[in-house]
Amino acid sequence: QNFPNPFNPATTINFALPTDSKVVVSVFNSLGQQVTQLTNENYSAGYHELNFNASALSSGVYFYSIEATGVDGAKFVSTRKMMLMK
Repeated sequence: QNFPNPFNPATTINFALPTDSKVVVSVFNSLGQQVTQLTNENYSAGYHELNFNASALSSGVYFYSIEATGVDGAKFVSTRKMMLMK
């Protein structure tokens, strides 16, 4: 989960990987439209964090999706809700 939540205007998204993986983290609005892609890179196994600055977005509920594809072929997808309050 991101911290803090609700946030204004920045939050940190933490995730852990059991193996080296290609990670895509995208942010969507409540209509399901992608508003930004935070990363689309390879990460090593371990704990990672991404900073998300939403100062250009309006208040409301947003969702972020973490998609990880490991070098061993394992796939993981998780979607979480976050709230931006200005």
